[in-house]
Amino acid sequence: MMLMRMIRVKFEASIACNPQVPVAKQGLMTLEITSVTALLAQWSAPRVRALFAQVPRQAAQWASVLAREGLPEAQLCYGRMLLAGTGVSKDEAAALGWFRRAARSGHLDAINMVGRCLDNGWGAAEDPVAAAEHYLRAATAGHAWAQYNLGHLYLDGRGVPREVNQAYTSYRRAADQRHERAMNLVGRCCEEGWGTARDPAAAAMWYQRSAEAGYFRGQYNWASVLLAQRRFDAAAVWFERAVEGGTHAVRMAVIATIERAVAGGAEPRVDGASGDGCAAALYRLADRLRAQQRAAHRDMTRC
Repeated sequence: MMLMRMIRVKFEASIACNPQVPVAKQGLMTLEITSVTALLAQWSAPRVRALFAQVPRQAAQWASVLAREGLPEAQLCYGRMLLAGTGVSKDEAAALGWFRRAARSGHLDAINMVGRCLDNGWGAAEDPVAAAEHYLRAATAGHAWAQYNLGHLYLDGRGVPREVNQAYTSYRRAADQRHERAMNLVGRCCEEGWGTARDPAAAAMWYQRSAEAGYFRGQYNWASVLLAQRRFDAAAVWFERAVEGGTHAVRMAVIATIERAVAGGAEPRVDGASGDGCAAALYRLADRLRAQQRAAHRDMTRC
């Protein structure tokens, strides 16, 4: 009882400080001590996650207790904290255990996360067959991330027979829900003819949709389409966005792509005029990226 009273105090303080999770003050003050979990069970997943997205150590402490009280959303969030080591010592095996508990209640995010753990060997030996079973369970219920993850297994033939048609279907189902990564891979399938007919126009459309949704690989691929169309200014804009949100490998790929374009005849105008028929924007971007790379290298050598 004392523990529940302490949780309620923390709960009330957290709500008072967090405008993303409003609750009528009068209603909160009249709650029974043991009804905190029942109240949270009525909240939407985004509201619960917003409540957990506070000071990591404090959030992890009472997320742990609420998870033990049986709240599936808390079990999922606490599992993610354990998986990443956010506010608590990293423990992949314990994370998998909490994902499994939430999954038993039918929580689709948790079912997908069990699949992710088994797919990647987080907290247990890699088991792509079991991962595929969990992805399929969530994907059949319409979970976009599970559809995307299942597509990978079909494309690679891990845990399931290699079926590019099934991979394309899974990616497409997720893409139709505006899953930004899946949209990029539908584009790749259309470009390469994986599970569907080759269709450069459809590939370009899906890359553009992925790019506009904010995925850096979609941005890189859409920029590459624009580059092939000699729309250099637009290509430079999307290459730069890909670099801003991407990895070091993406930065290097952008520089290499621009250098290949230059070698292939994408020349800047002598008069320095701008416009999509001019590659000057690409040159300027490549110069900035190289300068940033040199500066980063100098900073590393000073350490």
